[in-house]
Amino acid sequence: MTKRRFASVWQAIESNPHEAANLRARADLMIALQEHGRRRSMTQAEAARLLHITQPRVSDLMRGKIELFSIDTLVELLGRAGASVKLSVQFRRAA
Repeated sequence: MTKRRFASVWQAIESNPHEAANLRARADLMIALQEHGRRRSMTQAEAARLLHITQPRVSDLMRGKIELFSIDTLVELLGRAGASVKLSVQFRRAA
């Protein structure tokens, strides 16, 4: 059995490089929201009020249910939490 190597975990999960990039972006945004809630020691009910979403939706966020959140939604939630989101774009070299 041959072992395959991947440049990132996202490429191992998703064979389409565009989808892998989307997963990574959503994961980074989701982690930022999770860490913010933990740093502030917020309950899920408090986070729900701050973010203007339901407590079950906060639960999905905290449990890492990445498939339930789009990039747009995560950026909006970060804004509601008082964050400023900056985007970095890098082009890879042509083969």
